[in-house]
Amino acid sequence: MPHQPVVLPESDEGQIRELHRMLQLGSPALVGADGERLELPNAVYRLLKDIARNMQLGRAIVLIPENQQLTTQRAADLLGVSRPHLIKLLEAGDLPYHKAGSHRRIYLKDLIAYQKRRDAERKAALDRIAREAFESGLYDRTGIPEGGEDE
Repeated sequence: MPHQPVVLPESDEGQIRELHRMLQLGSPALVGADGERLELPNAVYRLLKDIARNMQLGRAIVLIPENQQLTTQRAADLLGVSRPHLIKLLEAGDLPYHKAGSHRRIYLKDLIAYQKRRDAERKAALDRIAREAFESGLYDRTGIPEGGEDE
């Protein structure tokens, strides 16, 4: 079934470990049954490397085209928020959506753009808080222990 997570069977763990090791050596090539050799495009190499790394770590992999339409529940799951919270984001205009009949649908590319914006805003806010704390001297009052617990 398309867009279903692919999980590494235990029987393939050794092969994935070896694939991951080989991919660290540089861009590989595909060799066909007739011996024809094809260098992997850089984008495919990076994707394959990321897939192998995640599978080696035991993570499931799902490949979804960026123009894929997501249900509100799937979009909420990908963002790590509740469906009611996602609906509020949609209704506030923070995240674009369209209707398919009476159902709201979100394009994956829009979800990713929102997620990047949200993450950048969070990082900026944390940076601002840390800068304000430093400027107000809060870091000056925090002592750093001289030794370990045994001393």
